[in-house]
Amino acid sequence: MPVVRIVEVGLRDGLQNEASELSLKDRYQLVKKLSFSGLKRMELGSFVSPRAIPQMQCVPKLTKKVLLAQSKGVLPKGITYSAFVPNRRGFERAVECGLKEVSFFVSCTESFSQKNINMSIKDSLKNLRWICRSAGKVKVRVYLSAAFSCPYEGKLRPLKVANLADRIMQKGVFELSVSDTIGSAVYTDVLKLMKALQKKMPVKKVALHFHDTRGMALVNVAAGLETGVRVFDSSIGGVGGCPYAPGASGNVATEDLVYMLDKMNIKTGVEIPKLIKTTRWLEKKLKHSLPAKISFLKYKKLDK
Repeated sequence: MPVVRIVEVGLRDGLQNEASELSLKDRYQLVKKLSFSGLKRMELGSFVSPRAIPQMQCVPKLTKKVLLAQSKGVLPKGITYSAFVPNRRGFERAVECGLKEVSFFVSCTESFSQKNINMSIKDSLKNLRWICRSAGKVKVRVYLSAAFSCPYEGKLRPLKVANLADRIMQKGVFELSVSDTIGSAVYTDVLKLMKALQKKMPVKKVALHFHDTRGMALVNVAAGLETGVRVFDSSIGGVGGCPYAPGASGNVATEDLVYMLDKMNIKTGVEIPKLIKTTRWLEKKLKHSLPAKISFLKYKKLDK
């Protein structure tokens, strides 16, 4: 039976775009609920300036609280917690908090790079090189953003994206999360880009990150599976979107992704009822419904 690993990004890519700011207590409860659902990889948030994204200001405290709880056996031992770092200072703060894995951002277009991190692609690659050289035992993951289409520059050529991906992997990155940041890709786009990427790197180094703006995320996951990809990012309840990608919706919902994979006899180790229960809890905290399809199902044991 094939095995797929899911990276839960709701606490970062999801909550950064929410008007309602969850308290530190609520964020910890969300981490706890997700941790006992069977997920093995999870982003806790971003080490960014509170002036840039106020929703992430409690991430350092959350990180320390989560890692302490894990060290004491309150949270499962087998989970890798990580966080996004936009620059060198963010990396240093994340390491100070005890994280053993971080993620970084490189855009495929200059316009999106400037909008998102106020930095050119050239400078972001310089920062990435510094981070990888300073990382030691800390693993570095990179989001290759706007890999299919940019909200400012339009559709990208697969060869251009693959060449940039090759430069990134040469820095010492352990995984590249190829991102459909605005949710515009379709099945054939994924096949074409993966064909170009596989000429540059092993498919086991590639993860896929789909936003569901046009309802194509699960279809695109299927295309990724066909090309051999076995790591996918998702967001509990489908929460989120990108503040710098106008109109983009959240990532594919974690429970929808797990449901599809389960029906395809692909093992994830994640329990759908626990995800649904978590989404319902999160909807109450955020005071609005979330777009996940599977969470509309009425499981009797959840409704007691």
